[in-house]
Amino acid sequence: MFEVRKPGGIFIVFVLLVAIGVSLVASRPAQAQQNSAVLFQNVRIFDGRNSALSSPFNVLIRNGKIEKISAAPLTADARAIDGGNRVLMPGLIDAHWHAMLVRPTPAAAIAGDVGYLNLQAATEATATLMRGFTTVRDMGGPSFGLKRAIDEDLVAGPRIYPSGAMITITGGHGDFRQLSDLPRTIGGMLSRMELIGGSMVADSPDEVRVRAREQLMQGATQVKLTAGGGVASPFSPLDVSTFTETELRAAVEAAENWGTYVAVHAYTPVAIQRSIAAGAKCVEHGHLMDEASARLMAEKGIWLSTQPFLDLAGAAALGPSEQDKMQQVVTGTDRVYALAKKYKIKTAFGTDVLFSKALAERQGAMLADLTRWYTPAEALAMATSANGELLSLSGPRNPYPGKLGVVEEGALADLLLVDGNPIENIKLVADPAKNFVVIMKGGKIYKNTLAGDSRR
Repeated sequence: MFEVRKPGGIFIVFVLLVAIGVSLVASRPAQAQQNSAVLFQNVRIFDGRNSALSSPFNVLIRNGKIEKISAAPLTADARAIDGGNRVLMPGLIDAHWHAMLVRPTPAAAIAGDVGYLNLQAATEATATLMRGFTTVRDMGGPSFGLKRAIDEDLVAGPRIYPSGAMITITGGHGDFRQLSDLPRTIGGMLSRMELIGGSMVADSPDEVRVRAREQLMQGATQVKLTAGGGVASPFSPLDVSTFTETELRAAVEAAENWGTYVAVHAYTPVAIQRSIAAGAKCVEHGHLMDEASARLMAEKGIWLSTQPFLDLAGAAALGPSEQDKMQQVVTGTDRVYALAKKYKIKTAFGTDVLFSKALAERQGAMLADLTRWYTPAEALAMATSANGELLSLSGPRNPYPGKLGVVEEGALADLLLVDGNPIENIKLVADPAKNFVVIMKGGKIYKNTLAGDSRR
């Protein structure tokens, strides 16, 4: 407490406290600007589905949703933003993200201070939103607290659809224990990676069922299992199949009882086909799939959530054997997209960035890389409306009811105003700092570099 004895001192202290408060508010990074309504005027719309832009429209945002889209002028008590014939499009969605694992090293992710790791993740969440990604599907990691902080506006960041801890087997992808931690005692002490909620080891149907239910209890929107080997895990060969069909089915039953679904990490035909037989609805990666697996996915309506891995970017954080596995995955990238197109598999876009802030900054560039196989409009639709459709599989576990990934009346107002036409030049999304002049999530403006917007 301040003690002031001079006349007028109370007023002086009040002014100082106000000044300090203003300074603190001004120093906060990218906080949302609160407005009950926003009116975008004179914008051409990419709605997330159609390959052509609309003629100039006006779009009214109220209560976090798109209330009205009209070619005629709209009159409303709203903050007006003159789009100047720029492109209004849905916020981008990354269907395979690891919010807690982008910035730490592999060792720090397991052994580091949890408080510091959360602060790192919060900073990265703000950066993710400023890249125009207004929603991410988190496919493994203790992101429940971060999601809550974002939802409560304590941190600026994207909507998070969390999986919680990925579920693996002894020696499977996601088992980051050392050999000195063996043998494992069933029901014994948990490892560090399990204690922090990064991954959980389960070696029987009953254990799988428990671990799946634990993630759902914490708020998982989908359950993630590693059905085959992975790149980053030191004791997990890429070609192995891990869970039995019975074990996989236990997770599927637990998820379906909660009205949601299982997604599986799987590269190989055996891992893919076994997972589908057990009832999984989404395959993550799939870079080593064959024709039979692709045909089966198409016939069953299974989602493919894959990533355009074109080089060994980010491999420096991995050991030599992990880099060799990464090379195998990169080699399979052309094939997985060719099969996805040939069989018209429902395909989602994600990046799966791990352990690299620099690689995360290429999130938009990885989306632009899809034009190696798709038109710019198809790539943008994959990262908006298609990903939004995938997110809807979480059913009643969806923490954000409403349509995502589209610009239409009634949809959630997650929007980007782009200085340029991304359908003609998709590389615009690779430089969001320059080209995304307005970033909105849930009707709140987190970035606006336009001058002269006004209240109407």
